[in-house]
Amino acid sequence: MILGAETPESWVAHAAQRWQELLVDHANCEKKAASTALALLFAYPDDRNLAIRLARLAREELRHFEQVDKLMQQLGVPMQRLPAGRYAGELRRALITSEPHRKVDLMIAGALIEARSCERFLRLAPHLPQPLGSFYADLAVAERRHHELYLALAREAALLIVSDPAAAAVYVAERLKELAAVEADLATRPDLQFRFHSGPPAQAA
Repeated sequence: MILGAETPESWVAHAAQRWQELLVDHANCEKKAASTALALLFAYPDDRNLAIRLARLAREELRHFEQVDKLMQQLGVPMQRLPAGRYAGELRRALITSEPHRKVDLMIAGALIEARSCERFLRLAPHLPQPLGSFYADLAVAERRHHELYLALAREAALLIVSDPAAAAVYVAERLKELAAVEADLATRPDLQFRFHSGPPAQAA
């Protein structure tokens, strides 16, 4: 796994108690993941390989949203609007804004978000009621594929910076280490809001 730190146990315990709210934010995360994939598809229309792979990813993320929504209905959890947490916005503020470095950073950010989702699904699954626990264990497999896809796209995008594949891989590894440190801080720093990607609770929210 590419993460710089594990999710704190205090977040896992808190999330297991507030699984209904967790499901609501999870549904929102699946929609955001599909939206992100589509936004990248539009941002780089000349990259046909990226477009096809992210189109498939967007479809899968929307299927996951449908599955989460169905589970929420089964468990009697109403859908509602939640204010966005700090996680994704602060992570994106650490990205380089000029091309082609921006493209690489966007792919790395996608990889880190998917990797964190995978880790949290695995950590949560044993602590949640059924069928939610089994559902999260299954979703972790897909999230692992997603983070591997984004990493592969980052290495391909890095060829726009350095033409040698080995050098491109080194560039991505170095940049990944830098951004993973930012992501790890966001995932482990006490947080006033409770969200799927928030830090451990600073207080009840």
